[in-house]
Amino acid sequence: MMDIYRETKGIIHKLDEIEPHVWIHMVAPTEEELQKVSKRTGLDLDFLKAALDEEERSRLEVDEGQALILINIPIMRSKLVYVTLPLGIIIGQDYIVTVCIENIHLIQELLQRSKVHTGKKNRLLLQILYQTAIIYIDSIRRLNMQTRELEDHLRKSMENEEMFGLMEIQKSLVYLLTALRANQILMEKLLRSYFRPVYDKKEDQLPIKLYAEDEDLLEDALTENKQALSMAEVYSNILSGTLDAFASIISNNLNIVMKFLAAITIILAIPGLVGTFYGMNVLLPLQNNHHAFSFILLISGIAVSIAAFIFHKKNML
Repeated sequence: MMDIYRETKGIIHKLDEIEPHVWIHMVAPTEEELQKVSKRTGLDLDFLKAALDEEERSRLEVDEGQALILINIPIMRSKLVYVTLPLGIIIGQDYIVTVCIENIHLIQELLQRSKVHTGKKNRLLLQILYQTAIIYIDSIRRLNMQTRELEDHLRKSMENEEMFGLMEIQKSLVYLLTALRANQILMEKLLRSYFRPVYDKKEDQLPIKLYAEDEDLLEDALTENKQALSMAEVYSNILSGTLDAFASIISNNLNIVMKFLAAITIILAIPGLVGTFYGMNVLLPLQNNHHAFSFILLISGIAVSIAAFIFHKKNML
């Protein structure tokens, strides 16, 4: 799928054909679509295909006046499961192209919440980076809310389902944390090496130049990404500690149950032991007494009471 956007007087229009100064967004593009875009825009075909590999990490490549900025964005698979997918942003002299293997909400949110200027490629890049950081923050907050709900359930009853849910959240946080760190390095590299004010006398021949009014947007993107990174680290550490604590609690509860069962087993074995003695074919006390059964029950009851008292004092009952 391929959408072509062009901004005119603050209004975004969808076009049917590729023109200069447009934004092209591609979702799981076919080979034919990739060839078409590469031919019409002059962008490197390898740059366009880079984001189609799910295992690609955030990176920056520059070649012959074209730039590939590859970032990772969060994708929600379920309430507890998040993964990250690469989003490729390819910038040429007259075009900006975004490529992803799945349809993502980031693009629609960007079109709805931001004033997109398709002709200002660097600003659109910064808007994508900023919106990506916002989505990370929202995703981490949702995972934290789900963690609290599962913790409340675990306090009431120790069930495997809640533990598995916390483990899924922990795995999701690891994915998000890894992607955020890579995105942070990428943005700092952009700021340090490739973004240069247009009024700087040094020209780098790159299609990425920072206008003075874009500096705040870049700082906001960096700040939001750092906040998301900090949140992910804190929640991940807290969740790791929570899982360890609940694992210890479950193990302790199991030990308590095993001690209780062991005490009950010993207590119930006492009457059987006494009865076994009186089942032997030898001379035994009280064997000719009409009240022998009552005496045996009394002796068993006393022995059971003594054993129960001892186990109670040792907190086994």
